[in-house]
Amino acid sequence: MIESAFSHLPALEPGSVWLVGAGPGDPGLLTLLAAKAMAQADTIIHDALVNEECLRLARPDAVLEYAGKRGGKPSANQRDISLRLVELARSGKRVLRLKGGDPFVFGRGGEEALTLVEHNIPFRIVPGITAGIGGLAYAGIPVTHRDINHAVTFLTGHDSSGIVPDAINWEAIGRGSPVIVIYMAMKHIAQISANLIAAGRNPSEPVAFVCNAATSGQQVLETTLGEAPAAVAASGLEPPAIFVVGEVVKLRPSLDWLGALAGRRLQPDPFGRTGGRVMA
Repeated sequence: MIESAFSHLPALEPGSVWLVGAGPGDPGLLTLLAAKAMAQADTIIHDALVNEECLRLARPDAVLEYAGKRGGKPSANQRDISLRLVELARSGKRVLRLKGGDPFVFGRGGEEALTLVEHNIPFRIVPGITAGIGGLAYAGIPVTHRDINHAVTFLTGHDSSGIVPDAINWEAIGRGSPVIVIYMAMKHIAQISANLIAAGRNPSEPVAFVCNAATSGQQVLETTLGEAPAAVAASGLEPPAIFVVGEVVKLRPSLDWLGALAGRRLQPDPFGRTGGRVMA
């Protein structure tokens, strides 16, 4: 069915590699190109964060290879993953490298694409919905709102060595960005929270963790920047998680649309500014 419906879209050709973003979890968030690639690929090399429901769209005879990289757990070497893509393409396979979120947003897609260029392998990049936007949307938290912020900063909570990146200018970001979205922050939340408070952020500023975003196991923890380390420890929640800092978190009681589907009553005026009137 996908083949006939999407026949006008580019084909995943033998001997080539598509680096595809699978989005934050919900298979309904896959792009049309991603769905077509799933239907055509001979081999799919997928990350740990790709929802298994997405993998069900693969051809029945497709080979699925796991190449997940999770902090603190045994995982494949990045160079080996990249060279595996080259090996499969050179053997004439139609290769799909499927990544959670977007391949170019903290997904090592750039590294893998450069290896393909080095070995003269044709490739295509298929962007996906990154968890820092789509995952927060599933929690009812917008990354921008015209009454709150006109800028947002995306950070990673650890670098390739597994520690909080030294290259981040915490003072500049802490003072200059009204909303901060941090990937892979949970393990180092004590240091990250301390860095932001030292940079001038208010310890009482609202924050939220969205775990297993856009899946049936999604959980959301709302707290404050100063209380975040203790709240995470007490919650028992584990990665993967997106961490958001800023006043946009206060919109969740009004925009938690998944909660509303389960019976939550949403607040139409979260800031109490309109007296019930609709703003133009």
